[in-house]
Amino acid sequence: MATTKAAAATAPRANPFEVFVWEGTDKRGVKLKGESQSKSANLVRAELRKQGINPTIVKPKPKPLFGKAGKRISALDIAVFSRQIATMLQSGVPMVQSFEILSGGQKNPRMKDMLEDIRNSISGGSSLFESLGRHPVQFDELYRNLVRAGEGAGVLDTVLDTLATYKERIEALKGKIKKALFYPIGVMVIAILVSAILLIFVIPQFEEVFKNFGAELPAFTMMYVHASRFMVSYWWLVLAIVAGAGFAFFTIFQRSEKVQHMVDRIMLKLPIIGQILHQSAIARFARTLALTFKAGVPLVEALEITGGATGSIVYNEAVKRIGKDVAVGYQLNMAMKQVDVFPHMVTQMTAIGEESGALDTMLFKVAEFYEQEVNNAVDALASLLEPFIMVIIGGLVGSMVLAMYLPIFKLAATI
Repeated sequence: MATTKAAAATAPRANPFEVFVWEGTDKRGVKLKGESQSKSANLVRAELRKQGINPTIVKPKPKPLFGKAGKRISALDIAVFSRQIATMLQSGVPMVQSFEILSGGQKNPRMKDMLEDIRNSISGGSSLFESLGRHPVQFDELYRNLVRAGEGAGVLDTVLDTLATYKERIEALKGKIKKALFYPIGVMVIAILVSAILLIFVIPQFEEVFKNFGAELPAFTMMYVHASRFMVSYWWLVLAIVAGAGFAFFTIFQRSEKVQHMVDRIMLKLPIIGQILHQSAIARFARTLALTFKAGVPLVEALEITGGATGSIVYNEAVKRIGKDVAVGYQLNMAMKQVDVFPHMVTQMTAIGEESGALDTMLFKVAEFYEQEVNNAVDALASLLEPFIMVIIGGLVGSMVLAMYLPIFKLAATI
């Protein structure tokens, strides 16, 4: 019986509100229109009349024909929302009214619908933590647990403001990592596409010209001529093999934890890029753990939800092991030494934080240090890769051009 009552208490409440669009005229005869949330059209009409508006049309807002319109809600959108709602709560605006204000100013329909749903859930008696649980994709376990801790301690506005800063820093860090990884990959893909175009469309034209020479072509030129003939005849096969291999690898990667672990370990061992990934994982671990610990979440529980925020399977497994060691009585710094993935400076800073009772402060300093290291490493990587990439592209394209002009040079020397 008690279990049934508890389940009923935590179950999502039905949304009693609906969005209505209305048109009407005020006392001057000026036409007005807008949207209102209410339980029925009659209540909307009554509210409009109280405001001195004579409603002519009140009807439910039509829903999109092909699902929800608007762009996907990004992590940066959640960061902006967190700062806005924190500012309003700090200013003394009631929570329900804060959500009404924020939803009314949204241009993205998906974001607007989500905020309205949260607002309606809170109006129905749910806490913010419970209301956010209706949208687990946008608000992960870490975010919800921190909100629950903030509500319990009466410092929700401070927690939301801290969450906004956390989200902004993490997204900036992710952007740096994407820049470090995608820039060389993008340039290499372009180089391969240019080479394929030369092999399929340009070299065959030169081959037609060479046939009229009647002379034996250099071996270097013949190598590219044969490659061109193969590409012209079997480009579809090459494309199918590349696409099939990519699809097969992506499918296996999604379904196999062993493959994910292997790829993650390989990425961490790559020169320069591996160092950036290490530093990024440490920065995200330190900032996430500092934030959860500062919000009052117990250390063992904080470690359980911190591993997934590192962005690395290797570090996620290491944090899980740290959590188990801390749960049986080890100090955090001692548990971190056992997994052998954290630098000496990180474990020493953690030890100092534990001894001084300022663990969150020390972890924030670690996060700031490694975030700056990532910024510096990415800038250095970009400077280092630019000449290297130019050499590769120049070598690929230049060798083809040289191969095509060698017979012309040979003919000119003969003449």
